[in-house]
Amino acid sequence: MNHWLVKSEPFKYSWEKFNQDGRTFWDGVRNYQARNNLKAMKEGDLVLFYHSNEGKNVVGIAKVVKEFYQDPTTDDANWVVVDLAPVESLKNPVSLEQIKAEEGLKDISLVRQGRLSVMPLKAEEFDKVLEMGS
Repeated sequence: MNHWLVKSEPFKYSWEKFNQDGRTFWDGVRNYQARNNLKAMKEGDLVLFYHSNEGKNVVGIAKVVKEFYQDPTTDDANWVVVDLAPVESLKNPVSLEQIKAEEGLKDISLVRQGRLSVMPLKAEEFDKVLEMGS
């Protein structure tokens, strides 16, 4: 199993809305590295849901429920989506500041490549964020 982090601005698509919907396709990715990360996602992979711009917190866990397919919001074959479903909310959101202060997380893409919207995480990085949010 692989682990991932996806970012969404809460005013565009919040964790609360995601939970109401119960499932969504992850669209709007227009960066080739992020797209390649979507293509690498496998059904059952776990995903941290991060509120970007406002809040700047990891707020929940999702899972991949359908692997990549053509983004239905565009005719451009370069862009894909995956389907995600919420798993659970973190008891305590984990802020970007907390992540930056944690020695074991200093190399994650959220810190190194702040503008990347879909990024892989090592299992130990994923577990550390969960521990911080429990």
